[in-house]
Amino acid sequence: MDRPDPALRASVTMTAAGLAAAWLRGLGSRDVTAQRRLFVFPHAGAGASAYRLAAYLPDTVEVCTVQLPGRESRFAEPALTSLDEAVAALAPLIADHTDLPYAFFGHSMGSLIAFETARRLRALGTRMPDRLFLSGMRAPGLPDRDDPRHTLPDDELLATADFDGVDAELRELLLLPLLRADLTLCETYTPRAEAPLPCPLTVLAGSDDDSVDETELADWRRHTSADFQLHLFPGAPHLYVRGTERELAEMITRTFPARG
Repeated sequence: MDRPDPALRASVTMTAAGLAAAWLRGLGSRDVTAQRRLFVFPHAGAGASAYRLAAYLPDTVEVCTVQLPGRESRFAEPALTSLDEAVAALAPLIADHTDLPYAFFGHSMGSLIAFETARRLRALGTRMPDRLFLSGMRAPGLPDRDDPRHTLPDDELLATADFDGVDAELRELLLLPLLRADLTLCETYTPRAEAPLPCPLTVLAGSDDDSVDETELADWRRHTSADFQLHLFPGAPHLYVRGTERELAEMITRTFPARG
């Protein structure tokens, strides 16, 4: 049997590394000091740069923020409209980087992607996250509060979005299609019936988040067979993450301690 061409093997490895770098911003940034990893899953309409947790976490925690297609460095790629597609792409990449203990933090849409990615990793037989931090999103399976937005005409969808001060051309050509894609991903998601995850869950939200209430947050408890915690940031709105990175990082560090 012919042996694989070493050059071909190197090419495949480089391609896999490039794919991981595209999807997981910050991967390898703390190779020397990292003892744990935190994978961060942003909210709808956001890219990896919206989250600056790395600056407030110890250098023993490597922060890898998911960069979905259709935004920032990947704006030329079509945005995904299926949560299953996002998870199918992400899970194998994360599975290749579970050599260290790791956790997930997801906010809003990111909570759903983080949760389903953990489920997919279980199906793959991969080492599971030490903990899931799920933020600003009601538990899967609860009924939607409002009518779907992803099917609204452009002018009506724009009226629901906070694009104040954004250039009109940028808003219509880039941000609106991205928002519609992300809303489609969230609003067409139907969770499958599966056993609770073995990972502990910490569920987070701002106390003034009008998109979710404490009962809807507490319903996440049925999705874990392990420890469950619920934490509200006093007086904070839905997008509390922006501006409270230090407090959030401190809470994550206490719950997901770095060694050394």
